[in-house]
Amino acid sequence: MPLAFVTGATGFVGLNLIEALGRDGWDVVALHRSSSDVSELLHRGVERREGDITDLDAVRSAMPEHADVVFHVAGDTSLWRRHRAGQTLVNVRGTRNLVKAALERRAARFVHTSSAVAFGLHSGRINEQTPVSAAKSPIDYVRTKALAEREIRRGIARGLQAVIINPANILGRYDYNNWSKLFQLIQQRRLPGMPDGGGSFCHAEAVASAHIAAARDGRVGNNYLLGGQDAAYLTLVKRVARVLGRTVAPRPLPVPVLAAYARLEETVAPVFRRAPDLTRETVTLLASNIYCDTTRARQELGFECVSMERMLRETMDWMVEAGLLASVNPSNRSV
Repeated sequence: MPLAFVTGATGFVGLNLIEALGRDGWDVVALHRSSSDVSELLHRGVERREGDITDLDAVRSAMPEHADVVFHVAGDTSLWRRHRAGQTLVNVRGTRNLVKAALERRAARFVHTSSAVAFGLHSGRINEQTPVSAAKSPIDYVRTKALAEREIRRGIARGLQAVIINPANILGRYDYNNWSKLFQLIQQRRLPGMPDGGGSFCHAEAVASAHIAAARDGRVGNNYLLGGQDAAYLTLVKRVARVLGRTVAPRPLPVPVLAAYARLEETVAPVFRRAPDLTRETVTLLASNIYCDTTRARQELGFECVSMERMLRETMDWMVEAGLLASVNPSNRSV
């Protein structure tokens, strides 16, 4: 059976990838931090190794020789300026360490999980030929994802057989920190409003399958954008509100108003030892229109575009099952 080494194995994309690899009969070595909740890995038959990707020696010790594929999924997706230093360490140095270790351990293939925003905050639809402008972005997540890709390309120049996956917004099971927060804020009536932006959405299981296809069929050095369903964020909010049984959905608000609210949240949240509901960087992203052309991924990786209805329903059902949402009346589940 092929052998995969997976970073970020306890995260959103990582757990979906672990499941997909298990279905396909892979042997898996999963890297996780000492503080990670490994409960989802315990019954999946994977070998667990503890380590932090920012520690090169730990990565070297954990990565097996001659792995068929290194799936580098780990990353810091925070949009709070308070986390910038740590985010840069994880996303940039962590990727540099994985590249170095993969070359030393002679991994056959390397699949890097990036993001559509690594191309920058372009207005409109992007494809893999869109010029990259993210390295100078004021949003650290955007900037560090672009810089991480630079580390991958430096590795390719040294012989790394790497492919880069660029998902847009992801919906699905095991999301504890991303779009799942929107569901919670809407159900709890804590979302003040939404700016006039939009983007592409893809299904977590389809993203996981695309990773495996990239390991098998992806062309070295290529990026693969994963989108599928386009939606204005305000429209998405209204659909989520409807499926949660909320008769009054958050309304559109101008960016300056939301930015002022976000600034207040960033100031007040630490006092109560919690993360802010909304940050200024989140507002900037949500005010952007970033749509993806998925032609290359569909043609070369067999990428599946899943309906928005299915993505929203599966996300909600999993969140209720995981105790992240209050129970939802089945009669309200039309999206």
